[in-house]
Amino acid sequence: MKGIKKSLPEEYLYLDFSHQTEGCVFPLHTFVTIFLLSYCDCKIFKICLVLTRESTDISLIRNALSQGAEIRIISREELPSIVQNCRLPATVERPGNFCRAGLAVVLRHIIQKSHEADPSKKEILELLGFKKTCLKACAEVSQWTRLCELTIPLAIENFLREPLEQPLTIPVEILQLEKKLSEPVRVHNDDKLRRQKLKQQKAAGVGLSLTKEKTKSKVHKQETSEEVVPEPNSLELKVAFSKLTVQEEPATTNREPSHIRKAKVSDLPPLEHVFAEGLYFTLADIVLLPCIHHFLVIICKNLSEKLVELPLLVSWYQRIQEVPRVKTAASKCGIHFLHSSELWTSSYEQHPNLNEIPGLEEQNDSSFIGGPRPTMTKLMEKGIEVMFSPHPCPTWSLDWNNLPAAVSPKEGKMSSDRALRKQQQLNNLVYVVTNQAKPGDRIVDFCSGGGHVGIVLAHLLPSCQVTLIENKELSLVHAKKRSDELGLSNIWFIQANMEYFTGMFNIGVALHACGVATDMVIEHCIKTRASFVTCPCCYGFIQNTSKFNFPKSEQFKEILSYKEHMILCRFADQTAVQLPPQRRLIGKQCMCLVDTDRARAAEEQGYSVQVISMEPESCSPKNNMLVGVPLRMRHSHLMCRHPSSQ
Repeated sequence: MKGIKKSLPEEYLYLDFSHQTEGCVFPLHTFVTIFLLSYCDCKIFKICLVLTRESTDISLIRNALSQGAEIRIISREELPSIVQNCRLPATVERPGNFCRAGLAVVLRHIIQKSHEADPSKKEILELLGFKKTCLKACAEVSQWTRLCELTIPLAIENFLREPLEQPLTIPVEILQLEKKLSEPVRVHNDDKLRRQKLKQQKAAGVGLSLTKEKTKSKVHKQETSEEVVPEPNSLELKVAFSKLTVQEEPATTNREPSHIRKAKVSDLPPLEHVFAEGLYFTLADIVLLPCIHHFLVIICKNLSEKLVELPLLVSWYQRIQEVPRVKTAASKCGIHFLHSSELWTSSYEQHPNLNEIPGLEEQNDSSFIGGPRPTMTKLMEKGIEVMFSPHPCPTWSLDWNNLPAAVSPKEGKMSSDRALRKQQQLNNLVYVVTNQAKPGDRIVDFCSGGGHVGIVLAHLLPSCQVTLIENKELSLVHAKKRSDELGLSNIWFIQANMEYFTGMFNIGVALHACGVATDMVIEHCIKTRASFVTCPCCYGFIQNTSKFNFPKSEQFKEILSYKEHMILCRFADQTAVQLPPQRRLIGKQCMCLVDTDRARAAEEQGYSVQVISMEPESCSPKNNMLVGVPLRMRHSHLMCRHPSSQ
């Protein structure tokens, strides 16, 4: 058929398999993956089910997939070495050293490969949403990705395991989803659609003042937890389903009337959710459907009165069945949708108080008033001052001119000045790592980007195994291309969020890991008792997350509040070369104090940590380097010796 690409590389998809029961496959992330494969009618992957129990009944999976799909049952020991270092699901092209791991990364890859195999299936690519960003942000920093990818599947699995004789309660993650569905929708053409909605309401005889009151009423309903469901003929539904049927979105050819154009934004009616992320059917809906379906089956059988607390979720569940191909894919997967009569068995006299449910995107207060001096003085009075450890060998440099071209960052798309600064940054990290590394060590380059650090290390340390971990596919693909040019055989590439990497390693390195990503790298290293060499970046993006609270160390917690620590973080970002020298100096001091807190937190967990300023300092405005070694290890790695002595 025209447009179909042929001779695609052989690719394997590895899925955990525990058991199947009552039309459900466990674990749920495997069931979600199978549902997407069925929805996309994807025949590209050779599927390997990795047994976590003795059960070998896979009839449900065979029914869900295309005729002739190749399915094997294997043990964990039979997994390729690179996959054994990851949590499943995972995909690998054979033969190859490039792995994709984690639910969101794998699902996005399945969508892209399905579209590549048949470009006529444009609706498949639409699952990735506006600018192809659906579930792209990693779960460590995006609460929405975390809810869809991790917490809801896990919460529903635990819910389904609960003995029926015990009192059932709705998981808080489900209530968080209900709250998310009650929030106004924000889309890229938000203003235009809201004005169309206002025009629609005016045509129906709703005046501007009444619309304003209606908007206030809807806000009040959200505050008092009375749910708002899109009306059957609403603009939102027309926009959503026109896209699903590959029609043009509702639009007017004439200019909007003056009173519509001049209406204040605050007077415009809010857009209401049609699907999980807003108006359009996306990958998030695919992920949620198998989970929510099995949750509702149990609720309807044993706790139907609780449906009163989930009106928006029930409406979403019914609406999603109208999406083309969803019912077919669901039926193949053993999902038999509940009928309306089973869902609407309770009256809506009560509503849950959604304000009591923890929000998804709780933003920390960024309106910090005042400069850093009072905070710095407070620390100084307690004996904590700006102090750097001496650089172990400030004049050392790699002989870049005699290295293969593909090793140098000059091969990337950057100016010569920037490439020189990148080389200087690498001199610092490479010196420390190569002085630590021993033959046979495993080194992980976290947040590797285009592989500037990892590729240099793999070239210089052929007796070590180097693994690059990066969430962005294009960056990792570019790194692999450079590696292939060099013929490196001691390097792996893993596209995954950090949480999905489970392998053991000896040294973790990260150059300019943004915000809390640096803290995630250090935490990962501490868990495996590995040394770490990190160069932090984007201090202004540091904030409390589901994993971290700041300050981190007990010493800093006794002195500073969260807001005081955030003041240091905000000013730590003020080190750009175009700023006045005095302001840059204060920024550098704040950087040092923030990193001192990180160092003290690691020391409290049995590490020796040094905060070092990279040389020359002009190599980057973010030129701090944290070097941490477990106390059980000797500290000879900071002695000034040439890496060629390895």
